[in-house]
Order: sequence, then structure tokens, then C-alpha cells
Amino acid sequence: MISGNFGLICGAPAALGAALCVSAPVCAEDPPPRLPKDEALELSGSHRARFETIDGQARTGFNSSDDLFSFRTILTADYHITPDVHVVAELWDSRAYNGNRGTPISTGEVNTLEPAQAYIGVTLPGALGKGSKIDFQAGRFLLALGSRRLVAADDYRNTTNSSTGMRADVAVPGGWKATLVYILPQQRFPNDLDSLLDNDAALDRESFDTVLWGGLVTRTNTVVGAMAEVGFIHFGERDAPGRATRDRSLGTVSARLIRDPKPSTWDFEVEGIVQRGTTSTGLAANAPTQDVRAWFVHGDLGYTFAGGWKPRFALEYDHASGDSRGGSYGRFDPILGMRRADLAPGALYNAILRSNFISPGVRLEALPSARTDLMVSYRPFWLAAREDAFSSTGVRDASGRSGNFAGHQLDARLRYSLTPKIRLEADVVLLAKGRFLREAPNAPLGNWTRYASLNATFQF
Repeated sequence: MISGNFGLICGAPAALGAALCVSAPVCAEDPPPRLPKDEALELSGSHRARFETIDGQARTGFNSSDDLFSFRTILTADYHITPDVHVVAELWDSRAYNGNRGTPISTGEVNTLEPAQAYIGVTLPGALGKGSKIDFQAGRFLLALGSRRLVAADDYRNTTNSSTGMRADVAVPGGWKATLVYILPQQRFPNDLDSLLDNDAALDRESFDTVLWGGLVTRTNTVVGAMAEVGFIHFGERDAPGRATRDRSLGTVSARLIRDPKPSTWDFEVEGIVQRGTTSTGLAANAPTQDVRAWFVHGDLGYTFAGGWKPRFALEYDHASGDSRGGSYGRFDPILGMRRADLAPGALYNAILRSNFISPGVRLEALPSARTDLMVSYRPFWLAAREDAFSSTGVRDASGRSGNFAGHQLDARLRYSLTPKIRLEADVVLLAKGRFLREAPNAPLGNWTRYASLNATFQF
């Protein structure tokens, strides 16, 4: 039976509805061409309201049951100085309500009145010859690279990953593209629990104490109609006044081959990531340093049927290394990667991260109508290293005696476009805890984790 707290989902539509009511150089002689006056400035925005509930929390140190309301408003202004030069400003306001000191509220849920984007973008067509193009960004912006498993702005999360720096995208004939980045990831503020519970506002900050740089090279139609991609990302951090870190210095190499889904066709994706570098064993300034030897692989094979709901059935496999006894540090670090597209929701659930797990899976996606899409997936989870904490739960048995089976996860999502500018979404996750999540020394009580959320997004 679902607990009383979880049962509140039945009354969530009314509560959600009530909450929505609140709640390149230019010559001086030749002025640059301008877009028509009514097209030079583009204004847009969105508001998302979410009710979520969890019973049998799988993560350590939090309430067993919780209910949370969260709201995210985004306002965007895009001004075209010329057809090839524009400036963008974007304000994010992310808030959460009904939490307490046992609720897992972090800067992933709350970031009030934050200018997440403020950059200039320049397009240089033909800069490297006929058919080529360079797009350049400088300032503060959101960033997603490749599969988004290492660098992303996860849309399910209530807040986003913003960075200050530069980005260049280069395209040349023959299907070749490259992306180069140098960014200072923002540290979100405030980050103390009392301020987050009060939805206090404070500007995020960046510094050269945390730096990410690297890039990707891709080529379309490389093998059997698939796109090939290789990438390198370096992430470095060091202690700053008032902020202790693990002093990570990680070099991450990735390679990916992907063929997109099409009706009556097999599709696939294979990605391998190798991570090397150093990290401290703790946050203390004198903590010893360890070499890092970690890795991650993802694979899926799918088939989309023609006609009707266009169902796509896929087999999946993910394996993220964990940290075993002795030797190098082996826990894979997803850096700024997303999780919802492959694994499970974040927010109150947030139990699955690309660290220390082995998981095959099956997935079914379908389009019942032009307005509706659904997804159902099943995954069992094992620990890659039984002495390490399982994924992002914090549950650990350093002796390894609690086994390595974490549990069975069933994940379902239904989205419906009420109008072109109003989208509704429901997410449900059931986690049947395996031996490890039941018997590890710090495992929360209970055999099940039940999570659900209702979301309404308005575009304007």
C-alpha cells in the first residue's frame, strides 16, 4: 500500500492548479543591415509548476516521505543587432515550497532570480570557405555537449547549470562539425539549507578555481548512416576561501556512434568514456591525493514500428565504474551530466547517477497521438564495486558484505500537449529495493521507494 503522504498525489491536480494562480567588424561607412523592427527583439518565457511526492526515500539522511511544490519561471530576451549578431539575456527563477530540514532541498531545486544567460552570439558564414560556418558565443550561457552525459543543462531539474566563458561551433562541408569550449561553471548561491528553504536570493558566482575546457568533433553518415563523435573534456577545481573541494583534475575522453530512430528501421547508440586524473581522498586541505582510473559505457539497440502509435522498443545497457579497495580511485564522475533521459528523474527521487552501477534495461516509447507521448522502462541495478556507495543514494557497506544487488526500477512518463503552449506531464517511479539497499548498515528502512510528480508547463 502507498502511504498517506504518497496518496496526496490524488489531490495534486487541484493543489497544482491553485498554486499556478500565485504564483564580425563592421565598416563605419556601411551601417550593418538590421532585421525588420518587429523581428529584431524576440521576447519569450515559460513557467513550470510541479508537485512531487516520495515514500520510502532511498537516499540516506532525509525524510522517509516528502511532498514538495516547485516552480520555475524563465524569461528570455534575444536582440538581433544584425542577422549574424545577437545578444541574449535570460532570467531564471526557481523556487520550492513545503520542505523542511529533512527534505533533500539543494541548489538543484532553488535558485531565485538568477540571470542564467547573458551573452553575445556571432555567426560567421563562409569563414573557412564555401559552405562553412562558425558560431561563436561569449558571456554567461547554458551548455550541452554531445550526448549530454558529461555536460548538460538538465531540463527535468528545477534549476540549471550555467557557465561563463566562450564557445565556438565550426561546420565545414562533408558533414564535419566541431565544438570548442572554455568555461567557468557557476557555483549556485545561496547554498545553505536555511536560505534554500526560505527561497532567498543571491547571485551565482564563477572563478578560475573551477574550470572546464575541451571539445567534440563529429561527422554525419560515417558508418551505416550513423554519426561518429569523439571528445575530450578537462575539469579542474581547487579550494577557494570558504569552499573546500576534492581538488579534482580529470581528463575525460569519449567516443560515440549513434543512428537516430526512424520508422521501420533499427537504431543504435554506443558510447564509451574513459576518465583519468587525480582527486583528493577528502575535503581537508592536507587530504592525500589519488590517481583516478574510471570509466563508463552506454549502449542501446532499438526498433521503431511504422504506423499506429509508432512504438519504439529498445534494449539498453549502462555501466559506470565504482571505487574498489586499494589502488586508484575508480568511481566514475559524471561532472555536469544529465540523468533523466537515460536513467530516472532527479528532484526528490534523485537516486540514480552515473556512478557505481551496472544496469541492463528495456524501454518502450510511443506516440498515441500528435499531442501525446509516453515512455516506460525497466532496469535492474547492481553495484559495480560493492564496497562503494551505490550511485547517488549515499548507501554504503565498506565491508562489501551486503551484496551487490540494489533493486528493480520501473519508470514511466506521460506527456500531453493541451495546447501548443501548455504541456502536462506525469512521472512515476517504483524502486523495489534489493538486498544491498535493504541490508547495508546505513540503508533507510523499507522495501520500496515510490515517487510521482505532476507537471504543467506554460509557454508565453
